[in-house]
This record gives sequence, structure tokens and C-alpha cells, in this order.
Amino acid sequence: MTTQEIVSKLWNLCNVLRDDGITYHQYVTELTYILFLKMAKETGAEIQIPEAYRWDSLTVKSGIELKKFYKELLNHLGENCTGRVREIYQGASTNIDEPKNLEKIIITIDGLDWFSAREEGLGNLYEGLLEKNANEKKSGAGQYFTPRVLIDVMTRLVKPQPKERCNDPACGTFGFMIAAHRYVAAQTDDFFDLDADTAAFERTEAFTGTELVHDTHRLALMNAMLHNMEGTITLGDTLSNLGKSMRGYDVVLTNPPFGTKKGGERATRDDFTYTTSNKQLNFLQHIYRSLKADGKARAAVVLPDNVLFADGEGEKIRIDLMDKCNLHTVLRLPTGIFYAQGVKTNVLFFTRGKADKGNTQEVWFYDLRTNMPSFGKTSPLKMEHFADFEAAFESADRRVVQDERWSVYTREQIAQKENSLDLGLIRDDSVVDYDDLPDPIESGEEAIAQLEEAVDLLQSVVNELKALSEVE
Repeated sequence: MTTQEIVSKLWNLCNVLRDDGITYHQYVTELTYILFLKMAKETGAEIQIPEAYRWDSLTVKSGIELKKFYKELLNHLGENCTGRVREIYQGASTNIDEPKNLEKIIITIDGLDWFSAREEGLGNLYEGLLEKNANEKKSGAGQYFTPRVLIDVMTRLVKPQPKERCNDPACGTFGFMIAAHRYVAAQTDDFFDLDADTAAFERTEAFTGTELVHDTHRLALMNAMLHNMEGTITLGDTLSNLGKSMRGYDVVLTNPPFGTKKGGERATRDDFTYTTSNKQLNFLQHIYRSLKADGKARAAVVLPDNVLFADGEGEKIRIDLMDKCNLHTVLRLPTGIFYAQGVKTNVLFFTRGKADKGNTQEVWFYDLRTNMPSFGKTSPLKMEHFADFEAAFESADRRVVQDERWSVYTREQIAQKENSLDLGLIRDDSVVDYDDLPDPIESGEEAIAQLEEAVDLLQSVVNELKALSEVE
């Protein structure tokens, strides 16, 4: 049985819970509580769990007894355990009201082909479940799930290295950091090429994140554990003063949440130079300030179009970004690749300079939006769609790249456009460019003149015919 088949079976269990009024997101959280116990048994990690509350204690109970025991288990693991177990179960409660539904879920999970799941990777199985949840529009999970193909492209271009500290300040289910971990592992023969201290650093310190939503934080913890990652995943708000301590990173990869602070209140960070209720602008400030000022620390960040052209504080933040960092590339992403179909997004790639001024000399833009196919659930974004962009990005001399989608603007040109970065979009063949249409008044006058010439010509022909008739 493949991972995809196991994911489908697990996802189909959500049908069992509909009668209990459980939402898709609640279902994934509920499944996480139960899967954790089963996966701990499958991986030999049950030592973290008190013997009385391990997987086998669930499988021997049924009915009301099972329901009561399950509630007791959640409470005990969240209150009396330590480490990842406590983090995952802290504040846990069940929404399953019908004991037979709970029993069916446990029996189904116990009967899955766990040998195949281990062979393909339990982390891959769990990521597949999260992706399934994100693709289900009714779940609302797509708001924090970035398409894996985009995560992989961003990670591959940023190139995290061993001994570097990587962070995602809005980590969702930890997808970016798992991709960064996977990238470093691939470059180092699954960390075997590293000395013991560096390998331990990669496992326990290299990849960290922060997540505001409790249930999503729980999913991130589970995802990290199944990928053998023990880095800190903080439950909290990066845009509060908690975020002030998040500094000194070599790599930041992230897709911050879109929108404004609820109620329009301003960010509570008291160290931001520019105050705004726009969350993306605040995250952007946080990100470039959190990078090491060593000329090498770098970031790739997904941001909506409004960040590129917002005036007032938005313009000041863009100027500050281009002063402190080399904003070398902006990728204009296609629409339809996120949960909110109409949202227009971009990836900003930048490197923190050693000084705080003059780091951006020019910005390259790649338009992957205009004249592109319509993406969505039935026509997903694929790796091949990024091939030309990656080739241009990696080119030793960007100026020799022959691609109409690839363009560059100097810092001076950007300043002349009021520091707007809403640039680099090519002509859209599907949109009529009214500037290229002829002036209707001028066209009318020209048509009248042509008509008058034709009338004169016709009159002269008539006159000639009359003259010939008189001669005859």
C-alpha cells in the first residue's frame, strides 16, 4: 500500500465524524492525537509515553469505557508528560461524541499497512494528510498551506547549508523548515557527511519556527517529530514583543498570513521603526531585521501585491528593505495557487547587507503571472512551470538571459516610480490595451475624408458617363 493510498484511507475516516459535527480541521487535529500514539509504537518511541497510555491500551477498550479513557489519556499526556508529548497534547480535548466513531477510527488506523508507511516515511504520510486537508476548501486550511512545489523552489534557490540557523516566523505546519531540513540532508548524505556536533545541531537547533494558532502549532510539532526534527517551534505571535528575540538567522523562508490585525489595531512590537496595521508589512520588517548583518544571510518570502505598492509606511518599509538588503529578485506568482483564489502574490528574494545603506542597486523581476494557464485544484502548479525562472535566477550573467518575462529596474528607476515594486509584468495578450487603439475622433474624421474622396470619384465617373451618352 502506497503512502497516497494510506492518506486516502485516513482522509475517508472524516466521513465517520460528520454526524458528530466535526470540521475537517478538527478532524486532522483529532487524528493527530491518535496517530501520534500509533506512530510512537511503530517507531519505537513509546518510551516518551507512560505505559498505561500507550497505543495498545486504546485498542483493548470499546464503547463508553473507550470514550472515558480517551479523554483521560488526552488530559494526562497534556498535563503530566514532558517534551514533545506535552507540547502536542497540551490543552487537548476531543470533539468525538459517539464512542463507535472513535472505535472505528482506532480500528482502521491499527489495520493500516504500517510496514509500507515506514518504508515510504511516516513524515511523508503526515504531510500528505495535511496537504489533503489544505486542498479541501471547506476546511479553510489552505490559508496556511503553501503549495509544496513552491516551497521546494524557494528552498532550492536559497540553498540552506549545514551549521546555518533557519527560521519561519509564521510556520504553519512547518513545511518550509522541513523542506530546508530535507535540502541539507540531500547535500550531506542524510547528515552522514557531517561531524557529530554538526549533525546534532541540524537535528536540535538548525530549524525553528513560530506559530500563532494552537491547533496548527500542534500539527507543526507532529510534522517535525515525524521528520526527526527537534528544533524549537514556539506557540506565539511573532508580531508581539515575543518576536524581538528572534534574531541572528542565516536563512528565513516563510509565507506570512495575509490581512490586517483584527480591529485594525497596530502591531504590539515596540521595536519596529514603522508602525502599520498591515500584517505583511510588519512581517517583512521583522524578517529583514531578523537576518544576520553579514552580507550572506538571506530570505525568500511570499507576499501579496499590496506590499509592492502600498504608500505611506509601505513605501518607507520598502526603502528600508532596499537599504538594508540586496533585494535582487521578485517573482510575480500566478493567481489561483492559494486557498483564496483571487489573491495575487509574489516571492521576494533578498540578502542582508553588512551595512544599513545602499545594498540594492537593481531588482530583477520574473513574470510568472501574465499569459499563464489557470491554476487550481484540477490544474495544480508543477515544478516544470518554474524551470525558466530558475534558469534565469541561477544564471551567472542575468543580462544574457533571453526571456521576455525577465526584466530589471535600477534603484534610481524604482525611486522615480515612488519606490513601487509593482513592476515587471509583460503585456497581457488576453487584455485589450486601449492605449493602442486609434483615437475615435481622429478615426471618424479620417473616415469622413475618405468617404468624401469616394463620392467625388463616383461623381466624376457619373459625369464622364453622361458626357459619353451625349456624344452618342
